[in-house]
Amino acid sequence: MATQLTPLREVERLSSNVIRILGGNPGKVIELNMRFASRQREADNVLGSNTYLVGTGKQRLLIDTGEGKPSWIKLLEETLQKENAIVTKAIITHWHHDHQGGIEHLQQSSPNVIIYKNQPGYSASSDGWLDIIEGQRFSVDGASLRAVHSPGHTKDHMALVLEEEDAMFTGDNVLGHGTAVFEDLAAYLKSLEKMKDAFQGRAYPGHGPVIEDGPSKILEYIKHRKQREDQVIQVLKSSKSSPEVAAQTGEPEWTSMEIVKIIYKDVPESLHLPANRGVLQVLRKLEEEEKVIEDSKTEKWTIRDRAAL
Repeated sequence: MATQLTPLREVERLSSNVIRILGGNPGKVIELNMRFASRQREADNVLGSNTYLVGTGKQRLLIDTGEGKPSWIKLLEETLQKENAIVTKAIITHWHHDHQGGIEHLQQSSPNVIIYKNQPGYSASSDGWLDIIEGQRFSVDGASLRAVHSPGHTKDHMALVLEEEDAMFTGDNVLGHGTAVFEDLAAYLKSLEKMKDAFQGRAYPGHGPVIEDGPSKILEYIKHRKQREDQVIQVLKSSKSSPEVAAQTGEPEWTSMEIVKIIYKDVPESLHLPANRGVLQVLRKLEEEEKVIEDSKTEKWTIRDRAAL
């Protein structure tokens, strides 16, 4: 049975200096990375983008802005009024629309707000936005954030360490439920290692509930990705024919979808296509490490050096 997703309140104080405001954009979650849970899950009123109001004084920091739903800016304005506070700086974890789509509403509500995002040119409407660099600090009363460049989910992805809590806002590299998707697996794994060692407390994710032991969750992610890589390698090593034929033809050749059909044999075929994207990421990483070779004409993969695996 699929595990149930925990409903989240629209606005919730998570600590003395962190308030979560949901982006008002619940949707579906597709999990392809959890054993026997590889099916589309209902997530209405549960998941969606998390945005965070950070600090304790008059001036607050805002992390992400949802995707531009009117309900989100209304909740933000109501929360600021109750807190007798204003947003002076908004920090965007990455360029995806469900994290920066509310910037226009925010600027209408708070005309003096300053927008920060790593590599702001990634976004079409980025005039006036300021870049974020590794180690940059953002401070208001009750909160000091330190930026950690963590590409993988996207090239511009930034995590933020909340120094007062030794906690981290993990963006979409680490989620409160399930596992994350990524553009570049090798970069993603390096970022996870970097993030794991950068804090010791909670993780405040871009989607889903708070993770009480953030580094342990990140370690789970790393182990899971290693498990998937091992599964791909085992398929590449296995024979597609009798031992006699294999001895004559050399290493077996596999398309990525053939690998998917073995690893995800218990998953509905309707989900094989998104699973294939993950398998291709593993294959590209192994190719960069000179462990596998792709035949560009047939799009089939084979082991380069069995002894090295």
